[in-house]
Amino acid sequence: MASTTITNVSNSVKRYRSSLTLSNLLSFDSAKSALFFYILITQTIKVQRHLRARGVSATLKELYIWVSQHVIRLILRVPATQRKVAAQMDKAKLDIENRLVPKGATVVRHLSLPDEGKSFEWIIAEMDKMDEELGGKRGVWSEGKLSGAVYHGGEDLERLIVSAYQRYCVSNPLHPDVFPAVRKMEAEIVAMCLKLYNAPDGAAGTMTSGGTESIIMAVKTYRDWARKVKGITEPEMVVPASAHAAFDKGAAYLKIKVHTIPVDRYTRKVDMKRLKRAINPNTIMVVGSCINFPDGNQDDISALAALAHKHNIGLHVDCCLGSFIVPYLELAGLSGGDDKGKYKLTPFDFRLKGVTSVSCDTHKYGFAPKGTSVIMYHTAELRRFQYYVNPTWSGGVYASPSLSGSRPGALIAGAWAVMQHMGTKGYLDSCRSIVLAARTIANAITETIPELYVLGDPPASVVAFGSKHPNVNVLEVGDAMSLRGWHLNGLSDPPAVHIACTRLTLPVVDAFIADLKDAVREAKVSPSGSGTMVAVYGLGNSSAVGPDMVGQLATAFLDALYKA
Repeated sequence: MASTTITNVSNSVKRYRSSLTLSNLLSFDSAKSALFFYILITQTIKVQRHLRARGVSATLKELYIWVSQHVIRLILRVPATQRKVAAQMDKAKLDIENRLVPKGATVVRHLSLPDEGKSFEWIIAEMDKMDEELGGKRGVWSEGKLSGAVYHGGEDLERLIVSAYQRYCVSNPLHPDVFPAVRKMEAEIVAMCLKLYNAPDGAAGTMTSGGTESIIMAVKTYRDWARKVKGITEPEMVVPASAHAAFDKGAAYLKIKVHTIPVDRYTRKVDMKRLKRAINPNTIMVVGSCINFPDGNQDDISALAALAHKHNIGLHVDCCLGSFIVPYLELAGLSGGDDKGKYKLTPFDFRLKGVTSVSCDTHKYGFAPKGTSVIMYHTAELRRFQYYVNPTWSGGVYASPSLSGSRPGALIAGAWAVMQHMGTKGYLDSCRSIVLAARTIANAITETIPELYVLGDPPASVVAFGSKHPNVNVLEVGDAMSLRGWHLNGLSDPPAVHIACTRLTLPVVDAFIADLKDAVREAKVSPSGSGTMVAVYGLGNSSAVGPDMVGQLATAFLDALYKA
């Protein structure tokens, strides 16, 4: 009897264990199925959003390029091909190095600290010698034959900047209690820029080291805002193809997916339908420019602002290049364009509901010393997402408003001094003269150089031109201008060349137009097929791996910068 009872109990335990095992297996299978369907659904959503943003044709093109790159890279592994390509790239890299790094027995290199410190007189003499031998003396840029780069406000401003710098050369805004005057000047620079861009009450901003940092700070701000307020952990941003590369740079640093929306080849306007489709629940911000760097046109900020407001996302307006030009176009009577309806400026600042941040470079048309810019937000609350605060660091509470910890207060003092010296009237006069110079160049291209066309309808200081003649390569034109002493910017997609007019351009407008006509004639009649612009920007579009090759040359350029 006892034996039977024990057997029954044993069988019951076995059945129970068996049912538990079956139940566990069913639960495990269910969990695996749930995980599979979760991954399938999330990846399907990502693919759908990607297709919606890019479109089928653009996605297929991306896939084709990806496959082509892998095929060509396999071909490049063939020893004979590899040696040939390596030899050509080595030659190009050596050419870059030879142009940047001085050679010869007469070049004195200072590769270690001197045993005894040099005198003031020796240092100044050595600087004079380097400028003389290496061709970096003042005359090279002061002739005005360059695009942007040097936003020189004149010798009076130069002396003012040097005086301000000397006064505050050791100051550091990281210690506002030690340098209260610098703190005051920085706050006032931000306040003046906020007023210039018609910011509402409660708006706020900070200074940065330049336009790139201002843009990266904006990207960081929207990423952190979206994570806290909307719970977005896989952030995305939508930018026109004409937006500054700093947005891509910021996205690369901060792990944000970028949807780049094409712009029209001639009008330079972004495809708004494509842009709308690219916005999804993970979008944290959209971008507009006034004006953009490549061709000097402005985006439809009003339309972008309406979209941003509708979807409760950020709209950053990049006015780094527009800086102290676009806010004065209306006062100068130039915002409505000319009598032919060209060069019209449309609304772009905080007066538009939906504009949540603006960047402005004081070191461009504000004529402040290089290394100063301002990033502005429509509320102080939004600005707080830009800050970095560490309350538990062993070195004490650490807080900084932007990327840098220590910052050069001397640059802030220089910017404040220049803005006080220029005033509204000074900037208004500067805006009028620079913009009229740019429009003179644009009109001359349109009316007297039939082989070229002006990209879009640039309202401010930048003019970009492409070729509409089958036998004229505009990059060849750019190289011909280089031989005439001009330092211009080459562009791609479409191939083009641009000039950013500054005060230095004003006396040489007629010379630029005359040289451009000669350069077009030369490129048309006897093209050389060589030159920096042709080599770099032509290579970029020559094949699926063209951008990789250009990337290698760009890396070689950066390496050469630090070769002593």
